Amino acid sequence: MMVNDVAGGRLAGYRRALSRRDFRVLWLGSSVSLVGDGMTFVALTWLVLSQPDGVRRLGLLTVCHTLPVFVGGLLAGPVLDRFDKRHVLAVDSVVRGGAMASIPVVSLVGEVPPAMPFVVAAVYGLFKMVPLAGFPAAIPDLVPERDRDAANALESLSFSLSGMIGPALGGVLIAGFGGEAVLAFDALSYALFAVAALTVRRPLVVRRPASVRRPFAVRRPSVVRRPLAPQASPATEPPAEAATEPPLDAVPESARGTLMTLLRDRVLVATTLAFMAFNIAVGMLLVTGPWLAKTQLQGGPQALGLLLAALAAGELAGAAVAGARTPRARPLRAIAGVQLVAAAGFLALLTAPLTITVVTGFLVIGMFSAPMTIWAQSLRMARIPAPLRGRGFAILRTLMQATPPIGAAIVTPLLAADLLGPAALVMTLVAAVPAAVLLSMKH
Repeated sequence: MMVNDVAGGRLAGYRRALSRRDFRVLWLGSSVSLVGDGMTFVALTWLVLSQPDGVRRLGLLTVCHTLPVFVGGLLAGPVLDRFDKRHVLAVDSVVRGGAMASIPVVSLVGEVPPAMPFVVAAVYGLFKMVPLAGFPAAIPDLVPERDRDAANALESLSFSLSGMIGPALGGVLIAGFGGEAVLAFDALSYALFAVAALTVRRPLVVRRPASVRRPFAVRRPSVVRRPLAPQASPATEPPAEAATEPPLDAVPESARGTLMTLLRDRVLVATTLAFMAFNIAVGMLLVTGPWLAKTQLQGGPQALGLLLAALAAGELAGAAVAGARTPRARPLRAIAGVQLVAAAGFLALLTAPLTITVVTGFLVIGMFSAPMTIWAQSLRMARIPAPLRGRGFAILRTLMQATPPIGAAIVTPLLAADLLGPAALVMTLVAAVPAAVLLSMKH
């Protein structure tokens, strides 16, 4: 049925979203940058492997690449809410692009210091949350509410495509030109994203009334306060439709106040916990896949490539369909439904060593987790107040980034004991139980 909807031509949301010049420019810039990022970790890994005792240093590289994300996530949100997101995204691109360019520049004049790839990876991780939170926080200002599922699907498609194209292209370029050339390409992709952000015409900042910015200013009782709305002009597009927002002076300024605002929304809390649980299961899957390819399935590396390709292909298909089919009536029920189907995909691991059924399970997980992500993101955009979107998305996406390693830690001892059956059941329950709770909620 969902495929028939797309085949039947329900792609108007994509066309409308992409017809908005500012969104189209920002999305294209982000997509190019994501492809560069997909190449970069391969290049950094190769540079570290080329060092003496490089294999032992890979763990340190992973820590440098991921651990600063949590610190950056706490800092990125307030910055995105305080300043124009166009400028924040541009500055982030310049900083990270400069970090990537430092290695090829140094290699032109001498030998790259052994510590340099680790420093570059840490800079990348520290600023990673800026676009991860900044782009979705900007979507409600650029796209009408009815087309946000399509806009979120386009972002998800960018992630999936870059995850497939970036590493493959990076491997080809490394073989032909070396890891330094790949980092130079990524630096160029950051420059393009910075230009794209700065050419967005619509300001991406929530302006507070003077009475909020200056607490001691005299208010005129005769003046009726109205919600701020972007004004159309020849240099900007018509304003996107927005849900009713609370008064700006009722929005908390502190990080603690932001967190309490989010915690008071039971829908946000429930969907966030459900996604964190699902990401724990995915973290378990990402460890189980290589283990299966090595110990259970025929083909070894080829089998692993097939599993990862099936997961990515499922995400692409699911994202494309989700952007065209919007669950307007009961979004919580729709999110819970696709999460339950995705959870059932983990049971396919029990059929190992049958490669075809395990691959099918990976495909199902990818296909039904993508709509879950897209629809929930649109739901969050409608429920998080505009002045808190930067902080809100930074907090939520930082939490999402934190959970897959938990799953990896849980499943490793089970696989070491050759307990694939219990591992598959744990993954299924971790993903399915929170979805069942969502299904029972009234929205």
